[in-house]
Amino acid sequence: MPKNSKVTQREHSNEHVTESVADLLAHEEPLDYKSSVMNVDRAGKGTPQKDKGPTDIPNEDGRPAWNSKLQYILAQVGFSVGLGNVWRFPYLCQKNGGGAYLVPYFILLLIIGIPLFFLELAVGQKIRRGSIGVWNYVCPRLGGIGVSSLMVCGFVGLYYNVIIGWSIFYFFQSFQYPLPWSECPIRKNGTQAIVEPECEKSSATTYFWYRQTLNITSTIADSGGLNWRMTLSLFAAWFIVCLAVIKGIQSSGKVMYFSSLFPYVVLFCFLVRGLLLRGSVDGIAHMFTPKLEKMLEPQVWREAATQVFFALGLGFGGVIAFSSYNKQDNNCHFDAVLVSVINFITSVLATLVVFAVLGFKANIMNEKCVIENAEKILGYLNSNVLSHDLIPPHVNFSHLTTSDYAEMYGVIKTVKEGSFAQLGLDPCVLEDELNKAVQGTGLAFIAFTEAMTHFPASPFWSVMFFFMLINLGLGSMIGTMEGITAPVLDTFKIRKEIFTVCCCIAAFIFGLLFVQRSGNYFVTMFDDYSAGLPLTIVVILENISVAWIYGTKRFMQDLEDMLGFQPYRFYYIMWKYVSPLCLIILISATIIEMAVSPPGYNAWVQELLQLCYLYGLSTLTPSYYALQAAERFQNYPPWAVAMCFALIIVALLPLPMVFIARQFNLISDGSNKLSVSYKKGMMKDMSTLEDQDETRFILSKNPSETPSPMPTHRSYLGPCSTSPLEMTNSTPSSGYGTGYQMTITPESEL
Repeated sequence: MPKNSKVTQREHSNEHVTESVADLLAHEEPLDYKSSVMNVDRAGKGTPQKDKGPTDIPNEDGRPAWNSKLQYILAQVGFSVGLGNVWRFPYLCQKNGGGAYLVPYFILLLIIGIPLFFLELAVGQKIRRGSIGVWNYVCPRLGGIGVSSLMVCGFVGLYYNVIIGWSIFYFFQSFQYPLPWSECPIRKNGTQAIVEPECEKSSATTYFWYRQTLNITSTIADSGGLNWRMTLSLFAAWFIVCLAVIKGIQSSGKVMYFSSLFPYVVLFCFLVRGLLLRGSVDGIAHMFTPKLEKMLEPQVWREAATQVFFALGLGFGGVIAFSSYNKQDNNCHFDAVLVSVINFITSVLATLVVFAVLGFKANIMNEKCVIENAEKILGYLNSNVLSHDLIPPHVNFSHLTTSDYAEMYGVIKTVKEGSFAQLGLDPCVLEDELNKAVQGTGLAFIAFTEAMTHFPASPFWSVMFFFMLINLGLGSMIGTMEGITAPVLDTFKIRKEIFTVCCCIAAFIFGLLFVQRSGNYFVTMFDDYSAGLPLTIVVILENISVAWIYGTKRFMQDLEDMLGFQPYRFYYIMWKYVSPLCLIILISATIIEMAVSPPGYNAWVQELLQLCYLYGLSTLTPSYYALQAAERFQNYPPWAVAMCFALIIVALLPLPMVFIARQFNLISDGSNKLSVSYKKGMMKDMSTLEDQDETRFILSKNPSETPSPMPTHRSYLGPCSTSPLEMTNSTPSSGYGTGYQMTITPESEL
């Protein structure tokens, strides 16, 4: 209500007022519904409320609150900083131009990441509800946004916790020396002992991952039954997550102190240790050497936008849920910038660590390559296949350097140009080793674990690394679970503990799909299809709901009332024009890529290797063996393709369903549904108001009891709907009726 309005003046005067309700409304200045804000506890702009300041809101409405600002920041950092920062960002940086990739990433962080992250923090803090309640309030017809967000959280939580289970398995396997993936196992065949062929033709770490950990099948169609070790690991992962979130933020907030900070301790330890390793500088130099021509490729910008999008956890509902436990005067703009910057710095730090270690590994592998090929050359020299004249006089095979081998390799290749391919010599170039891009599980469970086997005290570093992965995953899972539980608990009368336990049990049962022997292929499927496109659509609808339906100017005014200052006009431009345009381009590019790229997965093809031995193909070169022991891309069978698109459809289905249902009044608009905890605090006030005369209530001498002059029977229909209040130019409802306003609940007008 305007400060200079007659009603406000009367409230602050000591005169006895005798006007009727009709007189008050007749003398009141007309208000613009689109730009007005109903916030009766606004400091300095309305009626003073006795013992109902913003700092006491959590105690009044029964909604949990953070114990401290630090706890809240750590929760947001723990949710946004996850496994993708460690194994996705370094891969994209290497693939898309090294240091040049940081330029588009940072630009898109500014124009997409921070504005949309700020938007989610603001609506969660202002309305103080989960994702379903927030979007039901902003625009009931688009209330399906919250349901779709919840569905995506469910899909992601199912497979994300499987990765935590894998990390738990590796964590316990690390308590032995030597590490179990440091050497290939020996198979006894009668009196002979031979190296496991599958391991010999790939690597010890690759074999341990695919065969001893996953015991993977060759196709997604062959389930292979449950892997009991991974089943136990998944159970342990869900047990830990359940304990962390069973009490809501009272339990998860305490966990965040450790799970959010410990990964940084490990990253700094790995950075110091990595920089002391031989060859680490080569990896870092390769990583950050900018390839400026890459910046002109649209694919680089698309992947940078996607990474920004998922790095901050936009659209999942966890950001909104965490923010809803804040006080209304919290500076969420500062929080948005701080968490985004921390996320970016963490990604760069993780990239330094990864490529310092991979630079060391590349030098080890390159030296191994030189030794193996030098032995081949010696064999050719002894069998007179090659002449000793081809070897430079200064080359010493006892102390052969990479430069000596490169010179010798060049001479042999020039002289034996016609028959050089038959020699099977490799160039052994360090740059080739560094260019072997790995991401995801391939980086964490194969490349990085192989590098750690060459560390002194390798079990210690392995324990630290996988314990870090567990904590990174746990922080993200807490946010994901909050994105599921908060909206449901806000809507239905369910005990938090019982609902959380039921969610974890159901998720474990459905998660058995991912601990079959073919489970890794389903993890890939869910990662590719269950979140990408649905979340992008969810976020652009969030943006449109606030910027175009609710109104950017109105939202900016709400932020000024909430924060005490007006946000920069930069955000107005981003929310209104730039961010929606960027998201439309991103959605279009994603759809085009899905249409062009056939749905498929990388399968571990053990059968090809066995066929080589079966038919006695002993003349195959080692490089050909290595190819056969690697992954091979396979197209999904028809039923799996249908499953891929079913994930997208199921995640997006609530959007049209809720829109149609509310368009034709098949269900209530949801805007006047309060959480159970809120209702308890209101029932007494509401029952009292019903027995009082409206005029007497408004003319009460106690300022703290003075409500808005809005009729109690008119409920807010949402910005998407036509409200009778707009036609009378009366003050808009807070969204939940006068009784709701009187308790100074958090859902005051956005």
